[in-house]
Amino acid sequence: MEEKELEIEEEMKEEGEEELAKEEEDKEEEQKEEEQKESKKFLKKKEKKDKKEEKIAELEDKVKRQMAEFENFRKRTEKEKSAMFEVGVKSVIEKILPIIDNFERGLLSVPEEEKGSAFSEGMQMIYKQLLTGLEEIGVKAIESVGQNFDPELHNAVMHIDDEQYGENEVVEEMQKGYMYHDSVVRHSMVKVAN
Repeated sequence: MEEKELEIEEEMKEEGEEELAKEEEDKEEEQKEEEQKESKKFLKKKEKKDKKEEKIAELEDKVKRQMAEFENFRKRTEKEKSAMFEVGVKSVIEKILPIIDNFERGLLSVPEEEKGSAFSEGMQMIYKQLLTGLEEIGVKAIESVGQNFDPELHNAVMHIDDEQYGENEVVEEMQKGYMYHDSVVRHSMVKVAN
């Protein structure tokens, strides 16, 4: 009987050890599952953070691009505005130049005996005031007589052969030309020699 008891004891011992081993395995599996769950949570959080960071970077890029576009738009409109102003000023100057031409013709036609009269003096003062006003905004007459012919500044309407003058020299100005800053508003009408 003792043998049977020993066998039973051994069997019980083995069963107990198996149960302990099984419990330990279960605990290890539970621990692994828990670790996997935690790592999945961590990865999900990290993915969420990565997605958020991507979205933030995307939005920052979009804002920077819009700011650059706005800056370019502002610069472009400023250039367009100044170009429109230049065109407007040139247009007004072109309308004033015939008036100046008529003043010059009128002053040249005043007889010598009337040059000192109040009317003549008043006309001369108005003419000078007009020229001063134009100079203040950047308009100046193109110097022509005695200069070499320049197609950028002059419009040759006559040509003469005269050894007294140099090659392509402007000898007479029929109509004054004017410049606004660095651009020609009206070319000078000139007579060119040789």
